[in-house]
Amino acid sequence: MDEKSTLETNEIPVNGNSKAEIKSVSDVTIRFAGDSGDGMQLTGTQFSDAIAAEGMDMGTIPDYPADIRAPVGSLYGVSGYTIHFSSHDIHTPGDQVDVLVAMNPAALKVNLKDLKKHGIIIANSDSFDKKNLDLAEFAENPLEDGSLEGYSVYEIPITKSTLEALKTMNLPPKAAQRCKNFFALGVVYWLYNKKFDFTLNWLEEKFAKQPEMIEANSRVLKAGYYYGETTEIFTIKFEVKPADLPTGVYRNINGNEAVALGLVAGAAKAGLQLFLGSYPITPASEIMQNLSKYKRWGVKMFQAEDEIAGICTAIGASFSGSLGATSTSGPGMALKSEAIGLAVMAELPLVIINVQRGGPSTGLPTKTEQSDLFQAMYGRNGECPVPVLAASSPSDCFTMTVEAVRLAVKYMTPVILLSDGYIAQGAEPWKVTKFSDLPEMKAVFRTNSDGFFPYTRNEFLARPWVKPGTKGLENRIGGLEKQNVTGNVSYDPENHQLMTNLRAKKIKRIENDIPELEVIGDKTAELLVVGWGSTGGAVATAVENQLAKGRKVAYAVMRYMFPMPKNTHKVLKQFPKILIPEVNNGQLNKLIRAEFLIDPISYTQVKGLPLKAREIENKIEEILKV
Repeated sequence: MDEKSTLETNEIPVNGNSKAEIKSVSDVTIRFAGDSGDGMQLTGTQFSDAIAAEGMDMGTIPDYPADIRAPVGSLYGVSGYTIHFSSHDIHTPGDQVDVLVAMNPAALKVNLKDLKKHGIIIANSDSFDKKNLDLAEFAENPLEDGSLEGYSVYEIPITKSTLEALKTMNLPPKAAQRCKNFFALGVVYWLYNKKFDFTLNWLEEKFAKQPEMIEANSRVLKAGYYYGETTEIFTIKFEVKPADLPTGVYRNINGNEAVALGLVAGAAKAGLQLFLGSYPITPASEIMQNLSKYKRWGVKMFQAEDEIAGICTAIGASFSGSLGATSTSGPGMALKSEAIGLAVMAELPLVIINVQRGGPSTGLPTKTEQSDLFQAMYGRNGECPVPVLAASSPSDCFTMTVEAVRLAVKYMTPVILLSDGYIAQGAEPWKVTKFSDLPEMKAVFRTNSDGFFPYTRNEFLARPWVKPGTKGLENRIGGLEKQNVTGNVSYDPENHQLMTNLRAKKIKRIENDIPELEVIGDKTAELLVVGWGSTGGAVATAVENQLAKGRKVAYAVMRYMFPMPKNTHKVLKQFPKILIPEVNNGQLNKLIRAEFLIDPISYTQVKGLPLKAREIENKIEEILKV
């Protein structure tokens, strides 16, 4: 909320004889942060959903500890939810925070580094006691020692105010205190000139059978809102106007929801029943949870006893004539590797969703990373080529999931789609796609027995798909190498070479069926910045900012990782310098080097956090020496 983002100011009466200035700003980033039991994820989701309902562009990112219940007040127990909303098109959940809502000292300490200079701090003053200050490793109370000078600090007794609002309801103290996140939400609704009707409606629906919870949370929400209006501690409130988005129907969606809808839509477009066989794993479990809602539309979701069973049941579904899919994260991909090889040998359509997280092993279960690219490309025994796609945003998860279905069905192959924790659990407005606008992908099953063999191939080198029990089309498929055309088990060296080449050639042929790599920005630039997957938003923001400063720079976002678009080499060799930012130690950089003998500049970090646009901008300026 610096001077550059200010568009206009007005004044409105607030409390009889007082006035609060309304300042219109183009974009704002807010972070709700507190203990992992303070309901920050719910608070952030409510605010972001309300913002989306008003037609603003936005991006969100949750951040929470892996512990189911980390020690209260501890630094590593801090949970946060960031919302970046704007009156114009944005690509990320923001680099720096304009407003930090800190429910305890630990939340303040962990998040203060991300707060802009002169930013706003709304602190729950009731939690800044000696015990919590010690847990947060503060020698002195930061609300009193002058260390927050330069910020606009608002000390609000959120806990006491919550209890005061509920004193006539006779709720148990712990139950009453759990409502305090709605007090903070009410204050922020007031501060940004938003109505709280969206949340009231949500409470009515969520707690339809618990009227006391509706009453308690509604009271506290309104108490927070009217605290902002009546106490006069705020002399200014802010307003962000709706974004000028393309005409259409929008809904707020996170990446896992988009994947689930993409599977449903893709299967329906292909004329197939969808079957998901999976095992719960963070941060992919929501895909299973979302698909379980669609059983009345014929979707089958099976929670298997382990990762291996999950993918094997999906392969069985594809063998029987359904669309098999499985979802997981990196550790689960390791367990599924042999079964992926089985699907490659059997040449069956299968969609495999990998929501990447920090590793190796259990690693950082609730944090993001892009370190499974090599695993997706090579993490199987033998020569085992599998197409690999990467979604670049929460809404793009829908598009790329549908694309994974299309390629799997058309080419009779498993397809891996890479998402990650950042886009899987982050949210943004999604323009709802009409079913008629989805690409054509009708599945075709072989029913004619004339001249049938299980490994004959069409123009796409795909073998025929036969439903078991089809008269006259008895055949066998499996993990053992098969004789070309006949499908008989074969150990012949020349046949193995032939089949290995055919499987590789089929996947290579997909490059003729995908969009070319698009360059955005200055086509004659000295520097091309290449993002892939979830780095795409930060890359786009960074380059757009640099273009506005007159820099000669362009960018491209890769979503087809293998095979790459046919024009990839042509595009890359046009630019004297190439920068590849990644949330790993340079995996795409190494692939580009190996494939095209080009030497890009690698910019990487592995911190469990997404790359920030400002960090990429700094690297661009370093390369361009400006």
